[in-house]
Formats: sequence, C-alpha cells, structure tokens
Amino acid sequence: MPDNEAAALYRLMTWLSPSFPVGAFSYSSGIEWAVEAGDIVDAAPLRDWLASMLADGSGFCDGIFLAQAHRAASSGDTSGLRDIAELAAAFVPSRERHLETSAQGRAFIDIIRAAWNCDGLDQLVSACDGAIVYPVAVGLVSAAHAIPLAPTMHAFLHSLVSNWISAGARLVPLGQTDCQRVLAQLEPIVVSTGKRALEASLDDLGSATFRADLASMRHETQYTRLFRS
Repeated sequence: MPDNEAAALYRLMTWLSPSFPVGAFSYSSGIEWAVEAGDIVDAAPLRDWLASMLADGSGFCDGIFLAQAHRAASSGDTSGLRDIAELAAAFVPSRERHLETSAQGRAFIDIIRAAWNCDGLDQLVSACDGAIVYPVAVGLVSAAHAIPLAPTMHAFLHSLVSNWISAGARLVPLGQTDCQRVLAQLEPIVVSTGKRALEASLDDLGSATFRADLASMRHETQYTRLFRS
C-alpha cells in the first residue's frame, strides 16, 4: 500500500472510530423514543428501522452533504461550501437532531484542528461562516487532508450505523452477537446508499422516514431519557 493511502486509511479509522471524542455515544437519533413506543423491541425491527433511516432518511441526506462539501472544499469553491454548510444545518427535522449533528460537527472540527491540523483547513472552516454539521465537517476535513471521497463516504456511513446500533444495544437491550448480525445485515445497504450519495446532487435531497423524524421530535418531551436525542 502506498504511504499516502496508508495515511488516509489510518486517519479515517481514527476519526470515524467510536472512540473519537465527538460525543456520538450520547445521541440516539430518536431511537430511544422508538424503543419506548414499542417500535423497536429486538434485533429485527432495529435492523429495519436503521435500514430505512440509512437508505431513505438522514443517512442518505448526510451522505449527499458529505460528498458535496468534499467536492467544494477540494476545488476551492468556498462560496459553494458555505451554501452547502448553511443548507445542511437547516435541513435537520428537529431541534434535538440539530443539536446532535451540530455539536458533533463542532467537536470534530475542534479536535482535528488541535491534533490533525493541515494547510488550508482553517480557511475552509472560516469559509463556512456558521454552524458546521457533522457530515459537512467530515467532508471538509477529509478534503483538506486529500483523502479520497469514496472511502470517506463508506467509513462515515459505517460509523453512523455503528453508533445507531450501539444506541439500540443499550436501549433494547441487545447482546453483542445480535449487534454484529445487524451490522452485517446492513452492509449491502451501507454500500448502496454510499454509491447513491456519491452520484446524487443537492436536488436529490429528501427523506421518507416520517416515523423516525417524529421520533426525534417526540424524544424532546420524553419523560425519562438516557440520550440527548
């Protein structure tokens, strides 16, 4: 493996690892309410819920925003990058989801600047001129480090699904073997969603996961909670 590819892989594995301190463990993307409501009771409905969120909801949309931010940052299109960042911040369906993605995006940028800074990164961050949500932050940073888009996309979606499964594991609860089964079953959907997001434009943005969006809104007033979203 060439040195630049090894370095890119090393950084993706680090930045999108569950141990990278962006606070992902404290958010459930509305899954906590779905468990409370009885929509998710074991591994099978969790798999179906996450498959929908990934292919037809926030997963696909986040993939588009990541791809568009990466391309704008790679080409030096700071005006386009700012527009993408603004649209992505406005696109989330609830207050808690906005907190989730903006807090993770801010933490991701701060940690990268502190430990993995590179030439041009500060200028790209400044060009966004506002909140940088998580997928835009990942796309922007990977572009600044010259990490190719395709592996960044698939690493991001894998990380997203892994965090969702982790939330489900604590809430249902599920054993580690069931969690790995769900992750394995979602592999083809991660691959196909990443491919669609890479081929899509901003005009293709859209969600059909109304129950998941309602879950994120209803979680805001849920009586007992473990998660922030």
